[in-house]
Amino acid sequence: MNQQLTQTQRRTDRPKVIGIGDNGRQSLLPQYAQWITESDVLVGGERQLQWFPDYPGETIAIKGGLSELAARLQTVAELGRKVVVLASGDPLFYGIGGYLSSRLDVEIYPNMSSVQLAFARMGQSWQDAYITSVHGRSMKGLAQRIDGKAKVALLTDETNSPRAIADYLLSFGMIEYRAFVAEHLDGPQERCGWYELQELAANDFAPLNVVILTASKEAVKEKQRSLGIEDDQFIQRKPDKGLITKKEIRVLSLAQLGLQQDSIVWDIGTCTGSVAIEAARIARYGEVYAIEKNEADLQNCLDNMRRFRTDLTAVQGRAPQGLESFPDPDAVFIGGSGGEMRELLHVCCTRLRPGGRIVLNAATIENLYEANKAFADEGMATSITLAQIARSKPILDLTRFEGLNPIYIITAKHKEPGGAEAKEANANE
Repeated sequence: MNQQLTQTQRRTDRPKVIGIGDNGRQSLLPQYAQWITESDVLVGGERQLQWFPDYPGETIAIKGGLSELAARLQTVAELGRKVVVLASGDPLFYGIGGYLSSRLDVEIYPNMSSVQLAFARMGQSWQDAYITSVHGRSMKGLAQRIDGKAKVALLTDETNSPRAIADYLLSFGMIEYRAFVAEHLDGPQERCGWYELQELAANDFAPLNVVILTASKEAVKEKQRSLGIEDDQFIQRKPDKGLITKKEIRVLSLAQLGLQQDSIVWDIGTCTGSVAIEAARIARYGEVYAIEKNEADLQNCLDNMRRFRTDLTAVQGRAPQGLESFPDPDAVFIGGSGGEMRELLHVCCTRLRPGGRIVLNAATIENLYEANKAFADEGMATSITLAQIARSKPILDLTRFEGLNPIYIITAKHKEPGGAEAKEANANE
């Protein structure tokens, strides 16, 4: 019985993480306010602690790393002191609650989140909204993540402000969106309003705000594209067009890459950027890195990137030089090797993450042989597809087929321990 009472008491005295609104004490339920009054230690941001100037106990302002704060709270709780942590809105919605609950035995008591309040001010439902944050993080990749979504809520900060968001969206031509900005929600300086993107880019806003982007379903549908963008939709080198991975080969190669939504992808010899762009539309929550030695082709890639609303990283260089700045990949596409295949494949095989794939397109049997031997020397398992594609072409009132250049699609991956490739290798030793 005593042990049960001790356990019950321990649960009651767990640190409490309480959500609080921008109107301070007024946003708290009476029970929450009582817990704060009865606590020994009050933790929160400096602005939140200012709402309790007469608090008699110890106060801890949240600054710097959260790991140090969690360790300190653990020590305080073990001493039997009652702790309350103040957090903005819902502590489990891009807040401190998730971090603390993963490291401490805490109780969470949410308030209304800023996004919930913003949609209330709009008078619109939000169960169908895509919600993300650019607070304290880069906007890189935002374009492909939100493209095609009719309702998007963004948590912002002083750097990624409504104005910066508008400039970013306009650079990708995403003019179908209007923005609702909600500032200082539930506070005395609350202000909400609708803006066109051009208006948004010309105004300043309070640091505490939420941006909601909306577009009609018809406008969004017009912008959507399926896998396999037509070749002639890409900006290409003039006058000698054709330096592009053709649509059919591109789709087959992307299938072989086995991309996931969060994949890290390299595109080596990107040229127009066709593979990198389609990869970014699949790996919307990942990262795509492209490298191209020709300056004019790289510019075409950058222009196509904006045209197709994919925010990838494209640099000029002659691989393998330049790859050291890229994070280790889950997938690598090689459309051109620039005559340095051995060294390039060594770097790619060495850097490839476990379970990843390398896909190389070869137009000649010499490159096929060299690539396949280089992969074997690196201990990789390969499979090869010969793609012979013909497209229909009108001739007077008839139709004939015109063949594209045959392409060898070579897929390489690490040999699995105990797999068929390893058993065959052991049998030949």
